[in-house]
Parts: sequence; structure tokens; C-alpha cells
Amino acid sequence: MNKNRFDLTGRVALITGASSGLGEHFARVLAEAGAKVVVAARRVDRLRHLAERIKSAGGDAAAVAMDVTDRDSVKTAFEEAGRFFGTIDVLINNAGVARSMLFAKTREEDWEYVVDTNLKAAWRVARAFVDQPGMAGRPGSIVNISSILGIGVGYGESLYATSKAGLIQLTRHMALELMRNNIRVNALCPGYIETEINSGYFKSERGQAYLKNNIPSKKLGTAEDLSGALLLLASDAGAFITGVALPVDGGHLLHSL
Repeated sequence: MNKNRFDLTGRVALITGASSGLGEHFARVLAEAGAKVVVAARRVDRLRHLAERIKSAGGDAAAVAMDVTDRDSVKTAFEEAGRFFGTIDVLINNAGVARSMLFAKTREEDWEYVVDTNLKAAWRVARAFVDQPGMAGRPGSIVNISSILGIGVGYGESLYATSKAGLIQLTRHMALELMRNNIRVNALCPGYIETEINSGYFKSERGQAYLKNNIPSKKLGTAEDLSGALLLLASDAGAFITGVALPVDGGHLLHSL
């Protein structure tokens, strides 16, 4: 029997921060693999357009408003998602923010903005996932989107890196405790991926010098470079994988000292 273990047909996946960037890409990838997808973010208009594009391509999708920093918003979003497709099987904890600055210039409000969104909110959404009606004993997968900065050190990224390192440790603890619930929990740790936000910098002379001197492969990754790893962690192809922080970085963390 030749079974495609990456197939997500019959599964329901919820992606936070899905209104743009990697979240939007992840939603498309999961839909193409057969999952019914619930796209969640604050910008509902963009989510609705994304859901319509997914349906036009033959997939199934629904949009729900969710502010991951607001407990009531998260609760309401899961209830609405349940009315669309039933119990969520796969959670992609993607919503996140960055505020790059030197440690000595950081303020409490900067800490609260970054850490509350990247770490506390991921915990909040995962708790809502676990507490869904009908989730008891049901197989599930949580993929927390961390970063190679949660593993290594980047100058001027103390808040972001700390939040992403905390998310990796939270992933490990969740994986250990949720095994008994038949829920796998892993972290996907992207390296430097080309986006609309950073493409200008990396095309500049300074950005090109960074690529040449700091990334062994001397190139940026693309969103598509994350697709295989995402599907591995979300699907039955990764059924025996839990508690892993998987870097997808073109060898960036291998940079020689």
C-alpha cells in the first residue's frame, strides 16, 4: 500500500497570523495537502480574500478574527472555527512580532509587546487548542513557529530571541506532558527567509555582504523552503516526532567562529 503520509485530507488546521507573510503561505501549503484550514488574524478582510483564493484553488477555508493577545478573542475564534469545521486537529502557532533594538535601549513596554505576543500568546492559543470540545483522546499536532534566534544569538535581538527561546522550551514541556493526550508538539525554527519586509535590505550592498559573510549557503531561504518541514511536523509523516526544534536555515547556525 503506497500511502501518502503527508496527506492531511480529513484534518482541520488553524493558522494564527495568517493574514500575510509566512502565515498566509502555511495556510496555502496545508490546504494543498488536503486540510480544511481556518485562517486567523486581526485583519479579517485580508483573511477573507485568502480564504476565497484557497477555495478557488479547490481547497476549503474559513476566516476568523483572532487577537492572540486577548483571551476572549482567542476563545471566540475557536468557537467560531468549531462551527465551521468542527474540532481543530493541527495548530500552527505562527503569530509573532519583532522589535529590534539594543538591550540597553529596551523598555518594559517593548518587553511586554514582544514577549506577550511571541510567547504568552502562543501558550494561550495552545491552551485553547487542547481545551476544545471533542479533543480528549483525539490525535493532534501543534507546530510553534520559533526562529534560529531562539537557538543562537543575534546582535540587537535580545527581546525577540528571548521570546523565541522561551517558545522552544515551552514546546518541549508541552510535548512531554501532552504525549498522554496523543498530541505532538514541535517547533519550526526558520532562518533568514526572504519576505516583502526584508527583501530591500538583502538586495542592498550591506545585505549582500551579510549573506556572503554570515550564511554558509550565501543565500536567503524562501517561504517554500519551509513547506516540507511544516508538513512533516503537521502530518502523519512525523508521527514519531515530538519535542523537536527544527532549524530550516540553509546552514546558518553552522557558521564557523
